[in-house]
Amino acid sequence: MTVDAAPLPDTEVICVSCEACCCRLEVMLITDTGVPDMFIEIDKWGGRSMARLDDGWCSALDRNTMSCMIYEKRPRICRELEMGEYECLSQRAANL
Repeated sequence: MTVDAAPLPDTEVICVSCEACCCRLEVMLITDTGVPDMFIEIDKWGGRSMARLDDGWCSALDRNTMSCMIYEKRPRICRELEMGEYECLSQRAANL
């Protein structure tokens, strides 16, 4: 079986060039994360996710610094997404 993959940009991603593209993704909260309630949305079925603002960005993203305001308490999925890895680069390619 062959899977076609789109080529990704060769740019190196570091904190100062990150642009927080992953902060546009929907983040479901499956377990207790320690995320402050003000950053959590609960749907009509009781599902919890990171709140997003009207423009689609995560509500925990500081717009002045483009960094996470709850970095030490960020959800597990945010901790697992590694800067410069495939998922990061594919989101950058889709959003920049």
